[in-house]
Amino acid sequence: MTTAFDVVIKEIEERRHAIAEALISGAAKDFAEYKSCAGEIRGLSLAHSYITDLVRKMEQSEDE
Repeated sequence: MTTAFDVVIKEIEERRHAIAEALISGAAKDFAEYKSCAGEIRGLSLAHSYITDLVRKMEQSEDE
């Protein structure tokens, strides 16, 4: 069963991938845009980590 967490995690992963691909292809017009993209990736990665940790903790509490 797909949960809301699964949907959010997938969206985060797709956005991170899209930004990384754009950076790899040289889409950043200047260093400021590069830093902005890097910051967005960092934020998305942190959100991904928080959500996956929460899901893991919820699954563990269900098993108890």
